Amino acid sequence: MIEKRAVTNAVLALLAETTGLPVGRGRLPAGAGLRYYVLYSLDTAVSGPPLADEHDDLSVVYQVTSVSAPDPAKPGSAGSAEQAEWLADKARTAFLARNPATGHWLHDLPVPGAVVMTRELDTEPGGTNDPADAIMSYVQRFRFTLTPA
Repeated sequence: MIEKRAVTNAVLALLAETTGLPVGRGRLPAGAGLRYYVLYSLDTAVSGPPLADEHDDLSVVYQVTSVSAPDPAKPGSAGSAEQAEWLADKARTAFLARNPATGHWLHDLPVPGAVVMTRELDTEPGGTNDPADAIMSYVQRFRFTLTPA
């Protein structure tokens, strides 16, 4: 059986390493500055072999909320929608970018005991705040399907 916790840890590490920005697991990340991500674990489904077989494939959906925040050192400052979209672009690239020469994923997603079969943008609701808000966010949901190695 594939451990979802291991998948979550791999997704969080990939996003943090490829973007160079802090990522919180369901909350504000430690060391959050003006730009950061919050990763939420959402839907999970298993499928594949008969019920008695413990080698199910696993499909998981994660929400990545890209956040552009105000600068606490500058009263009256605010995050920007453009910066939130830039962060969303970086997240999309982290998970979905491919090497044009080989077609392989540009960034590995190593999960112990599993092979990632698919990665896809599940849905992208986009920006979620009024432009007058100080904190701007952008929501994306990514689906990963894995099979036991």
